[in-house]
Amino acid sequence: MATSKMTAVALACVLAGMETSIAQADGPPRQRERPALEWTACPHDKGPGDQQCAELQVPLDHADPDGPKITVGVSRLRSERPAERRGALLVLAGGPGGSGVQRLAQKGAALRKETRGLYDLVTLDPRGVGRSTRADCGLDAADRTLIKLRAWPGPGGELDEVVAHGRRTAKACQRNGGATLRSFTTANQVRDIERLRRALGVEKLSAWGNSYGAYVGAVYAQKYPHRTDRWVLDSGQDPDPAKVSRNWVANTSRAVDLRFPDFAGWAADPARETEGLRLAERPGDVRTLFLELAARLDGEPRDTATPGVQLTGNALRQAMHGALYDDAHFAGLARLIQDAADPEATPVLPPDLAHAAPDRDVAVMMGVICNDVRWPGRIDAYERAVAADKARYPLTAGMPGSLLPCAFWKDAPVERPTRITDEGPSNILMVQSLRDPTAPHFSGVRLREALGSRARLVSVDRGGHGVYLGVGGACSTELVTRFLTTGQRPAADVHCAD
Repeated sequence: MATSKMTAVALACVLAGMETSIAQADGPPRQRERPALEWTACPHDKGPGDQQCAELQVPLDHADPDGPKITVGVSRLRSERPAERRGALLVLAGGPGGSGVQRLAQKGAALRKETRGLYDLVTLDPRGVGRSTRADCGLDAADRTLIKLRAWPGPGGELDEVVAHGRRTAKACQRNGGATLRSFTTANQVRDIERLRRALGVEKLSAWGNSYGAYVGAVYAQKYPHRTDRWVLDSGQDPDPAKVSRNWVANTSRAVDLRFPDFAGWAADPARETEGLRLAERPGDVRTLFLELAARLDGEPRDTATPGVQLTGNALRQAMHGALYDDAHFAGLARLIQDAADPEATPVLPPDLAHAAPDRDVAVMMGVICNDVRWPGRIDAYERAVAADKARYPLTAGMPGSLLPCAFWKDAPVERPTRITDEGPSNILMVQSLRDPTAPHFSGVRLREALGSRARLVSVDRGGHGVYLGVGGACSTELVTRFLTTGQRPAADVHCAD
């Protein structure tokens, strides 16, 4: 899962006749009418003032187009140069659970500037998110903390609390979420995007998908290749249909291990002395300091500035993982480490650790993860995975081998995950940082291999998550912008030194 967030997927048996009904759901003539959109102003704080929103009606079940409908919130920034407008550029947020409407507000001005008004910028809140129809799990606040949602094992790798939380969460979500929550899948998001394309009245979409949005973009390009124009997949992951996001979670340990030296080097740099943030004289000592401090907090948690919420070893580890998404967060992590080590200080937790996640956010995240895939249910297998991962990658203390509530989910997966192949137009540009703490480069390479000649990969020698208009430098920005504005891609895969 990622801040643009985290997930898991595996193959399982499909109900008899499922593929026939799915094929009918993806494009019967009766669905090809153009759905109506009524646009109204919906500017966000610090976002473009001309952002507009609308509601798109979609079937709860695309296999039953005349059945119950739900709402998908959509948004746009119209081109400021209508005479030169090329088409529509779809912005796909991460997640599962990321809001496209919010991401367009955050990135719209920069994207509009880079693309020089050649596109109407469009997006959607996937079902379950933001302005779209939502669902509830009905979980107590104590079960909605990030430490529990990420399934961090106990100090010795024990999973008793993880298992108990997983059972409660699965039972509550499936009892309270109903048919709406069961409809939260990657496949349905892709079908909703196709319905949005028809509503917009465009023959093809261009797209920029980030993190989980890159996977959604890859699935759309596989299912509707003739509807894709210029397609950018940013910080993507291994699309292996036998595991998909189960692999993504498992890869976190190695991803963090590759990224942490960037923070350690920063925190040991003499330049930190003037900032009061230097943690050690050598990068290796920063790692040792962190591991020893986390172990101490496992046994002796610290009170924090948030009443009733303590800084535990796992809370420190989670804060570390979040900080690795962007170098801009390094200073905050260094201060937290200093305060945690100082008995006279009161540590201040990052907001996502200080407060429980909203119930509806948990519902969509768990809904997509668990409806997409079947997770193995053998607890002893997870215990072995946690022990092995903890020994090899102590920074993440076995969490990537742990189990989510999906291990207790009923009637999943809903349908087979899509196999990404090299069949389709060669119109995809991938961009990936070499040291991404949640979508590691080696995982993105597997997506590149699956796409074959359809794609080119830009590898960026930087750390962090989300390259374009994010952690990337001038080289990757220029290559992506050139592709979106001219259609010109590199002839082969490219390495950007910056």
